[in-house]
Amino acid sequence: SVTVQAFTGTYGINYGRIANNILSPDDVVTLLRAAKIKNVRIYDFDHSVLKAFSGTGLELVVGLPNENLRDVSANADHAMNWVKDNVLAYLPDTHIRGIAIGNEVLGSSDEFSGFLLGAVKNVYNALDKLKLSHLVQITTAHSQAVFADSFPPSSCVFKDNVVQYMKPLLEFFSQIGSPFCLNAYPFLAYMYNKDQIDINYALFLPTKGADDPKTKLHYDNLLDAQIDAAYAALEDAGYGKMEVIVTETGWASHGDENEAAATANNARTYNYNLRKRLAKMKGTPLRPKSVLKVYVFAIFNENLKPGPTSERNFGLFKPDGSISYDIGFHGFKSSSADSSLLSLKVQGNSSIQLVWLLLHNINNGYCTTACVVKMVIEH
Repeated sequence: SVTVQAFTGTYGINYGRIANNILSPDDVVTLLRAAKIKNVRIYDFDHSVLKAFSGTGLELVVGLPNENLRDVSANADHAMNWVKDNVLAYLPDTHIRGIAIGNEVLGSSDEFSGFLLGAVKNVYNALDKLKLSHLVQITTAHSQAVFADSFPPSSCVFKDNVVQYMKPLLEFFSQIGSPFCLNAYPFLAYMYNKDQIDINYALFLPTKGADDPKTKLHYDNLLDAQIDAAYAALEDAGYGKMEVIVTETGWASHGDENEAAATANNARTYNYNLRKRLAKMKGTPLRPKSVLKVYVFAIFNENLKPGPTSERNFGLFKPDGSISYDIGFHGFKSSSADSSLLSLKVQGNSSIQLVWLLLHNINNGYCTTACVVKMVIEH
């Protein structure tokens, strides 16, 4: 099979939308292009998002939600219709490079476990019949709940109750050239093991690190150790050559009283150091030649997410598009900045000045699409 390359470079981001106060998809496109973030994952197949990404050059992975797995697994025609309606209909203008079949299906409850492989096969077969299997990659993201033990990394294996589902899934993915997708959170590992884990180790800060007694490899950060644990589990299962891609990682900037590590400073430190680590274009101690690819979680703080306060505070950006903290992205300026720009009256050779003003503001991420239209109309 021909392996689909669904990821450009090393850095991507998750576009979660469990919120009622975030920017429109059109404005999200402006935000991402200003930040030069090309790889984007969504958790569903919302058509307003698919339309907004049309003609942008941004590379999108769409999601088939867990609640759709039973239907798509049971009926190949339903899988074909889903692919036609939500992928084929938007190609090639919207660069849909992948389909994520479910999210974190294995390892917790078995509610959807039995439907995952069938859904994967039916969606892939639909793509193949439509001659799209060389363009669109099939994956599914796993949480660390699929592992029995992850430290030291070399000891990691899949849980006994997961193996029956994981082995045939890995076999199929190995046939079609798909990677193993891992949601890896040093933030959560530290929260659950504060006594055993140095927070500097979790934040990519200087620390004595950790050694794996079996492989004799040294780890200076927790994320690399989590990824190599996944490689060890894959090797134990017989799929040691499969690539691991991190489909979620991040750090909360605010939390409840029992989430003391969820601070803006820690979130900034983690995400800034993660960007620096990815810019080095290197692999992990166990797979030094496999350049690491990561999707950060997430674009926005999502105010309607359930659970502890930290769940609603993983965004690199606030709902209005301004930055949550500074890691090198500019974001949209505050609404007051937009208002001051809109209030400027162009004098003299007005057409030239208006064009200059629009280009300047778009280039710097100051203006949304609506802002530009309003400026032209008012002029």
